[in-house]
Parts: sequence; C-alpha cells; structure tokens
Amino acid sequence: MHLDWQIKHYSDLTLNEFHDIVALRIRVFIVEQNCPYQELDGKDKKAYHLLCRDGKGNIVATTRILPPGLPYTECAIGRVVTESSIRGKGIGHELMNFSVKFARQEFGTSSIIISAQKHLENYYRQHNFISTGNEYLEDGIPHVEMKLKQ
Repeated sequence: MHLDWQIKHYSDLTLNEFHDIVALRIRVFIVEQNCPYQELDGKDKKAYHLLCRDGKGNIVATTRILPPGLPYTECAIGRVVTESSIRGKGIGHELMNFSVKFARQEFGTSSIIISAQKHLENYYRQHNFISTGNEYLEDGIPHVEMKLKQ
C-alpha cells in the first residue's frame, strides 16, 4: 500500500483536510468506541497534525502534536488514530515514529508525554513510553499518562 505522509500546522490545513481529520477521529473515538465526548477542544488550532494518506488521497491515520505548555509542560502527542481498514499492518507504528521524530525536531526536546488509553499501554511501550503512574478515567475510558524515556 502506497502511503503519503505530511505534517502541517493547523493554520496550513485546508478546510477539507481538517474536516477529514475530525471525521476520522469521530468515526473511531466516538462511534467505534461508543464514547461521546467533546472532540473539538480548541487545541487543534495550536497543534501540528501528522496526516497519512492512502493511494487515493484519503486520510487514513493522523496524530495531533501539541507544543510544550499545551496542556503539559512537555510536548504532547495525542489523538493517535488509524482507520479500521488499515490496522494490523504496522502503519500505527510508523505514525508514532514520525510523530516522535517531528516533535523532537520541531521543539528541540526529547520530553514527550501522551495520555494513552490503558489497553494500549503495551503498544506505546514499544515506542519507549513509560507510565508515570498517573492513571485516570477520561470520558469513561481508563487512561494512563506516559512519558517518552530519555
């Protein structure tokens, strides 16, 4: 499968790109996971967005990369999502690798934090994130705060 990767700041996204990002996040986080929550939280406007497009130009995976200070003192990677049709093909791992690499280059830091769904803790461990011990419920789903090992 041919994939195209691109990182854009919110201010550089087209209306169609932002629409497709939010549509994918809603499809997975709200509909598929049956979890109603406030998807648009205002942080997208200050974030970089990693876009992964399939050969037809459809956005099939994305992350949101937040600068330090929003909401943590560290840089944060969130809204990590892949289309159900491409899961299990290693694309999620590429997504995280690109996100971490960009965050380090853009913000000059190796200090990156994520708020991970608890059932994905082992997945994020594969990318050198370790639990800070802070576990909590977010929108009714168990989460764990994880930080990239230095």
